[in-house]
Amino acid sequence: MIEKIIGWGPAALWAAVLFLLSAWDSPGISLDAGVDKLAHGGAYLILGFSLAWGRVRTGSGVPVVLLILMGVGYGALTEGYQMFVPGREVELLDGLANALGVLAGYGFFTRFGLYARGSGAAPDEGTRASSTTQS
Repeated sequence: MIEKIIGWGPAALWAAVLFLLSAWDSPGISLDAGVDKLAHGGAYLILGFSLAWGRVRTGSGVPVVLLILMGVGYGALTEGYQMFVPGREVELLDGLANALGVLAGYGFFTRFGLYARGSGAAPDEGTRASSTTQS
């Protein structure tokens, strides 16, 4: 049980942070359009990364597509929720940046996460070593 909490906890905690940021009626900062999209993408990159980390950490059999759809859906829901927050507005490009962030975070973890965890080998080194022939 504690292993599942440790595994999925970062994703759940970050989802709560994202919701609180969405519910904040006056963030007090004004970002240019490009920087705003990077901020959205970066915030949801963390969500995608933490979803991938939770899947690996817990050994979950949840399909990758489902996790990505959950992350992208959550980004769409938090963006849509802003329609009800005074001083906030819903922007399609923010939602797209959220979705791309989830995909990038999941992809980044998939490509580099296991190596960074200290497995000792890059993801494809094992196959390279076994296919080498001795002369």
